[in-house]
Amino acid sequence: MAEKFVSETNLKFLIHDVFDVGSLTRYPYYGDHNDEVFDMVIDTALKVGEDLLHPYFEEMDRRQPELLDGRVKVHPHVKTIMREFGAGGWIGADFPYEAGGQQLPLTIMLLSEFIFDAANYSAAVYASLTSGAAGLIESFGTEEMKETYLPLMMSGEWQGTMALTEPQAGSSLADTVTSAEPTDEGYYKLRGQKIFISAADHDGVENIIHLLLAKIKGAPAGVRGISLFVVPRERITGDGSLEFNDVHSAGIYHKMGYRGSPIVQLSLGEENDCRGWLVGEPNRGLAYMFQMMNGARIGVGLGATGIASAAYYASLQYSKERQQGRRLSNKDPESPQVRLIEHSDIRRMLLFQRAVVEGSLSLLVQCAYYHDMERLTEGEEKEKYALLLDLLTPVAKSYPAEMGILSVSAGLQCLGGYGYCEEFPLEQNYRDMRIHPIHEGTTGIQGMDLLGRKMVMKDGKAGELYLREVTALIDEALTVDSLAKYARSLEDALELLQTVTAKLMDVAANKGRDYFLADATVYLEFFGIIAIAWQWLKQALVAQKALDEGSAPEKSDFYLGKLAVCAYFFGYELPKISGLATVLTEAEGLTVEMTETLFDD
Repeated sequence: MAEKFVSETNLKFLIHDVFDVGSLTRYPYYGDHNDEVFDMVIDTALKVGEDLLHPYFEEMDRRQPELLDGRVKVHPHVKTIMREFGAGGWIGADFPYEAGGQQLPLTIMLLSEFIFDAANYSAAVYASLTSGAAGLIESFGTEEMKETYLPLMMSGEWQGTMALTEPQAGSSLADTVTSAEPTDEGYYKLRGQKIFISAADHDGVENIIHLLLAKIKGAPAGVRGISLFVVPRERITGDGSLEFNDVHSAGIYHKMGYRGSPIVQLSLGEENDCRGWLVGEPNRGLAYMFQMMNGARIGVGLGATGIASAAYYASLQYSKERQQGRRLSNKDPESPQVRLIEHSDIRRMLLFQRAVVEGSLSLLVQCAYYHDMERLTEGEEKEKYALLLDLLTPVAKSYPAEMGILSVSAGLQCLGGYGYCEEFPLEQNYRDMRIHPIHEGTTGIQGMDLLGRKMVMKDGKAGELYLREVTALIDEALTVDSLAKYARSLEDALELLQTVTAKLMDVAANKGRDYFLADATVYLEFFGIIAIAWQWLKQALVAQKALDEGSAPEKSDFYLGKLAVCAYFFGYELPKISGLATVLTEAEGLTVEMTETLFDD
């Protein structure tokens, strides 16, 4: 039997029962699809994960990319993966028909990507990065750009990347210094350095297409002066052949995890002949890039959830098979040992893992559903879904990333000493997981984004819409006797969220942004726990109704399991917000006022 890394039952539970993705097909844009198509896509994605990606999970980690003679060499299977993803239509499946896509809902594509990430995260990123870069060209590029780049990117022959970070700037994009000098030939000449660029060079494709941020000479200071460019590694000549575009691989980073995909340092314009083509209007590059960046942030949360899912199923299988010790009530040393899963503390750790994985995945599907609805609606309704998605993006990135580390750690703990050894996958899962709170905006950046921007934009309208969404679910759950106590707990949590937020807004008004955002990361954690509780109550409501109706008796254990994990989350995880609320309302600027000298011995 193939090694399990996701739950097909849970995927279809989310699609059909929790979010009713089939309802999207009432809109003409998705009208060619139906529930059977969605099931077929998921079934095919599972087969791709099992046959194409997962068999190379360990091997791609052991055979890391190498920089040899100025080119990055990756595992030879990468070329097969990219071509198969291209042939299968996965790279552009959610693109419009006119762009060569299949016009599938983003919700379905997110769940497919989850499967790929769980099967082999390092292998899956090649295609997902290409999809994001192609999406920018499809949204903002010229018709010539679309005709030149999209077919070869979507076929998997060319790789796409997102090139933002620079050595002197890190996450501070305002300090971008890569320069772009206009010419009278329709392109710009670029010069600069980019670091930590995923898949920025490799021999698994014929060309690399960078979507790259730079500043045109004379542009305004800060982020207002950043423009977006298409910068291919190999540019197309007049006769259709490719020639080197002065984009050098200056170095490759050696990482603790996520080793199957190269992270590269790029040097642009060493020979003063790096050519880039402006995407959209000058000085609007960061606004354009946020389309890919926000998608990438959702993708980071999704990747973390996928890795945590694989770790959960590995630890669950081990806990069901490994015999060790006896029940605490059994004092007979000659009695047979019991399986690990019969120990309460092992069950606690398994519950924690499942709570993180399935709670995170539900929040991510919620975001994808909002994105689909934003695409399908107009006016105030469109704005509503856009604001909800904007608000929840930093949470959907950070909760799975941070809690995924703890989830995989719990799985490793279930295996004991074996979990620490390379012979079992948890060791690699743990290493692969650690990048997620860092890339595409650290957790600290996400916290400042949530509290400092999303909660205050449009006079707090996004926060108000979110409260309405959660309150509507609470009102429905209050009518179900078995769930009423959880609904009341979530209601109390929402009140606490409003109290804490109001207190912090008062801090902003009276003490300024330094104090207001000093503990934004703590606020993000606080907010995230409440958001996952919302998703668990949503799943529990559907499961309880299914049990009450008796419509699918073969799934009764699955539904009862959902209710048990919901009870765990409300009993073990949600109470943590009380301590976080105390920190947020009583910290009194400790981290602002702490001086550098007090850290010294």
